[in-house]
Amino acid sequence: MPQRVSIVGDGAMGTVCAILLAENAHAVRLWSAFPEAAERLRRDRENRAFLPGVRLPDELEITGDDAEALAGAELAISAVPTQYMRPVWRRLAGHCPAALPICSVAKGIENGTLLRPTQVLRDVLDGAGGPARAAAALSGPSIAPEVARHLPATVVVAASEPALAERVQRLISRPHFRVYTNADLLGVELAGATKNVIAIAAGVLDGLAAGDNAKAALVSRGLSEITRLGAAMGALAETFAGLAGVGDLITTCTSPVGRNRSFGEAVGRGRSVEDALAAAAGVVEGVATTRSVMALAERMNVDMPITAAVHDVIFRHRSPREAIAELMSRPLRPEM
Repeated sequence: MPQRVSIVGDGAMGTVCAILLAENAHAVRLWSAFPEAAERLRRDRENRAFLPGVRLPDELEITGDDAEALAGAELAISAVPTQYMRPVWRRLAGHCPAALPICSVAKGIENGTLLRPTQVLRDVLDGAGGPARAAAALSGPSIAPEVARHLPATVVVAASEPALAERVQRLISRPHFRVYTNADLLGVELAGATKNVIAIAAGVLDGLAAGDNAKAALVSRGLSEITRLGAAMGALAETFAGLAGVGDLITTCTSPVGRNRSFGEAVGRGRSVEDALAAAAGVVEGVATTRSVMALAERMNVDMPITAAVHDVIFRHRSPREAIAELMSRPLRPEM
């Protein structure tokens, strides 16, 4: 049956989720943090900043009013980049019903707290000692422009409660957008965050014209190290072999429109980190996430050499060629 769904965030993924839900005849409201941006979306019926060329459904409601953002909603989709989630949801907290379930589509880990997106939501919105709200995460290989063009895509949703995962699955699935459920919320969120770090490394290789062999090795060994971290934190290794892990990793490491890979390519071509970030069309989640993943690796005593190399290139201004040379000259050892 049709439900009222609010989308918090007007980026590419938030816009795509709004379109999918509207196509399924749900009553959808898209909230932008910037009233002037909301007005442009209403007027143009197109998100020219993040999803140009895609018309927004006439039935889609758009607002920049905080009080309207979640009014009457039966489900909310949080489409805010991870490092901005806390201030945005603090802003909306007074308008957020206590029992409203929320599904996050962000892929990152908050700096400082090292919390995953669903944990940030609960930390901001649920009172100390009170019941934790139902929270879910939708993740997987889902480049927004392709989904908006109705090209086939398959993703996964995990939740704190199985019923919520199944509900999101039913609400947003389309003939071209297949959604599986997964019981491993921790693994799905960790996989979505950590693959962005590996994607930056993949972009660096592209910028250096390092070749297909290097890219294949990077994806394989990158998957190995993010799986090690996930397993050490209590996630299921199988999750990293699925859509949220290797599936999303392949897409993010190869797509020409992926922001993390594109940022890495610019750095590999010789641009400074600052210039590459300034030129990016939107938030490059993997940059901030690299800090968090390194902190988690140190906390869990997990060896993550590729992540460490990306960290050194971004934050210690190390030459990409030097970082690759060090990775290639590590002591020889068994693969497994």
